[in-house]
Formats: sequence, C-alpha cells, structure tokens
Amino acid sequence: MKIKKAKYDVAGIGAALLDFTVNVDDSFLKEINLVKGHMQLVDEATSAEILERISHMEMSVAPGGSSANTLAGVAALGGKGAFIGRVGNDSNAERYIGETLKSGVESFIKHGHGMTGHAITFITPDSQRTFATHLGACTSLSISDIDFGVIEQSSIIHLEGYLFEPQQQREICYEAMKRIKDAGGHVSLDLADPSLIGRIKDVFDDVIEKYADIVFANEDEVLAYTGSAEHDGLHILAEKTTFAVAKLGERGSLIKTAGNIIKVDPFMVDVINTNGAGDMYAAGILYGLTSGKSAEAAGKIASYASSLVVSSAGARYNGKIDPVKFI
Repeated sequence: MKIKKAKYDVAGIGAALLDFTVNVDDSFLKEINLVKGHMQLVDEATSAEILERISHMEMSVAPGGSSANTLAGVAALGGKGAFIGRVGNDSNAERYIGETLKSGVESFIKHGHGMTGHAITFITPDSQRTFATHLGACTSLSISDIDFGVIEQSSIIHLEGYLFEPQQQREICYEAMKRIKDAGGHVSLDLADPSLIGRIKDVFDDVIEKYADIVFANEDEVLAYTGSAEHDGLHILAEKTTFAVAKLGERGSLIKTAGNIIKVDPFMVDVINTNGAGDMYAAGILYGLTSGKSAEAAGKIASYASSLVVSSAGARYNGKIDPVKFI
C-alpha cells in the first residue's frame, strides 16, 4: 500500500474526551446503574453525581477519545500527528489541549460552550471496561471548526466510527474524506462499536465502499458488520477496502491486504486493563504504513505498541516507543 508523504503522517477528527479511570468491583457498577462491559451516555447531572461518588477513589485523569488516543500513539512511535476536535470553556479544556501538545500531537482543537466532554472508565477485577460518557462540547463540533488544510496536508485521515451517527458530524467526515482523497491521501476508519454498526450499517457500507482504505474492527464488530466471524468476516470486509484488520484481543490480530492474510501474534504481557488497546493498535498500523513498512511489520509494531498499553494503567502509554527494535 503506497502512502503519499505529507506534512502530517496522520490527522484525526474525533471526540475530545477527558478520561477518568478508576478501579471498582462489579457491585459498584450495579449501584450506579451501569451495564458491565458497555458504554452508556449520561447527562451532565448524572455525570456530576458519578464523579462525586468516585471522588475519594484513586483515579487517573488523562486526555482521551478514540481518535485522539490513536494520534498520541502515532506521536509516541515517532510519527507526526494532528488532532481536530472541540472542548468546552471550563478548566478541563485547557488541560486537554495542554496534554495533547505535551504528547507530541499538534492541536487544532476549538473551544465551544459548556462542559468539556469526558468518559469515566470503570475497570473491574477481570479487566473489563465499563463507560459512563458525557459528550459535552464534543456534540457541537461543526464544519466551521475544521481546518481542512490540515487534512489536505496529511497522508491519512483517521476517523472514529461514532462521528458518523450525528448528521452534523457525518457531514464533516464526508467533507474530510473527499478533501484528503482529492489531495492523494488515504482514509482510515475504526468501526468503534457493534451497537453503532447495527444502527448505521448503511452509512458504513457507503463509507467503506467509496472512501475507506483502511478499516479496523474487533471481533464483535467484524461479526456485526459482516454477519461472519474472524477469517470469514475479514474476507467479506476486505472485499470492500484495501487494508482490513480484525483485532482479536489476546489472540492477536488478522490483516488482509493485496489478497493475503497476515496473522499477527500478540506480545504476551500481564494485562492490567484493555482500555485504549485498540486505539494504540491502530496507531501502530498507521505509523508503520506512513513510514514505509510492510503490512507484516506494521502489524508487529501495532501488536507491540498495544501490549504496552494493556500492561499499564491508562488508555495511553506514557513515553516514547522504539518501533523497530523487534522487527
């Protein structure tokens, strides 16, 4: 897969969410009416109540959001990334932008009204993740917030699937995809969530068939999108795009490109949490492709980078990563 050289290796558009991560037991999730293993959108009042409930607990606070996490991973590997999103007008807004810059990602984040979006991630003893998410200012991201010149100066635009559900943000994505394609770049899409696929599969059909060059999906998302699991599902997905990835968790991953299936073995580590692993995996693939590596080498980089995330406490790996020492 030949990737054009550009000012930015990867530009990303996504939800600028501040991540609050805390360890709890299953009974606590029942107390606050969250379904284990699921993402639940909550309003501002509910979010404030939950934050008050966990205020005495030990927690980490870091910038997050799927696309933003991937851009931070690209930067950690040595690539050049740019993130486009929207924060509120509270103290968390400046924190989010400051931490984005600190991670090595160039910020094209705009301020809006209200509260900066945030995701409260609950990690149970079995390493399962449960989310209470308040999108806040993320929902008001508009086409006027987007610097399309940044996108046109990028090798790849990476889009998180959630952006395609709200009509206003879907229009942003379509314009971004058209712009980068016209400029000779590529489109990367993360399918994000099986339930989302069920709601807007027709949209994803259109995006993948017309625009997406690289598509990431975990095993549940592959099944939701294609109706088939793993190898069979990957074959169906690969018929519509150039570079299809099935992430299989602790069993590694599968890549199909140019008619070939590549099995990528996992790096065995002690798993602390799986939050952010898929985002970092995408970062490894995108970094590998934009730096001229083969699909197999990109897969190894992705597997190694994601292993660093699951063996640490947060959704990101804090530090630089040597992407070539094990290839």
